[in-house]
Amino acid sequence: MSTSHRAALRSRQRGLSFFGLVIAGVFAVSVFAIGGQSLPMFIEYFAAKKAIEKARVEGTVPGVRAAFDRAASIDDIRSIQGKDLEVTKRGDKVVVSFKYSREIALAGPAYLVYRFEAQTN
Repeated sequence: MSTSHRAALRSRQRGLSFFGLVIAGVFAVSVFAIGGQSLPMFIEYFAAKKAIEKARVEGTVPGVRAAFDRAASIDDIRSIQGKDLEVTKRGDKVVVSFKYSREIALAGPAYLVYRFEAQTN
């Protein structure tokens, strides 16, 4: 192999510079930090959704709210309580729904806001 051929091969090599590596590292840490705070919120949301499905069979507004509060104490649901549920009737069916939001502080005045809502069928 000639010297000019080796130089040409080296000039075609691609890689990640130190600056690019630092940027990629900061991005990865940010994603893991936000994901680490978001995952418990989504787990709580799915637990609350499951709890309203189970509580719906109680039939009365106080019964639904009490059943939800029991499930919330077991599943560690802290974002909403039974008193926050909207319980209505459509025909002969009880419909239970909720809405709430949670925030993650990012930096300074920047926040990531999740808005959760669910309704029984």
